[in-house]
Amino acid sequence: MKKILISAMLVGIIGFGTGVMLAAPGDESDPVVTLSYIESVLMPSVTKQIEQSQAFQVVNVGQDKRVICEAGTELVLRMGKATVISSEKGGLADITSGVDLQNGSAVPLNSLLIVPLSDGRGVVTQSDVILMIKGKYTVED
Repeated sequence: MKKILISAMLVGIIGFGTGVMLAAPGDESDPVVTLSYIESVLMPSVTKQIEQSQAFQVVNVGQDKRVICEAGTELVLRMGKATVISSEKGGLADITSGVDLQNGSAVPLNSLLIVPLSDGRGVVTQSDVILMIKGKYTVED
């Protein structure tokens, strides 16, 4: 998946660069981007950003805190106890068990949860917890 995304981005960048070169060859004030620049500078930077956005962060959260997540955020409870914060539109998708966890449900250990919408969903910690989180979130008192 990552290779396809990177390949598609490279084709798009090269296509854009080709279009720019054909439209205007450039000068000192507006230089043409070279393939070597794309390969040696731009693509490594883009690749690093993609890899960082796809990594889980290990987050330690104290007791009685709310972890509010945005749409698409993934989380896994690794240690401790927490309960689900849901909304009128539903709960957290437990991908491991194939169920929708509703408000107040215990968060199962080591299950992959996905937050479908940015509408205040997340978890409330019942003890000190360790979460693995991929995506945007805030920790509130």
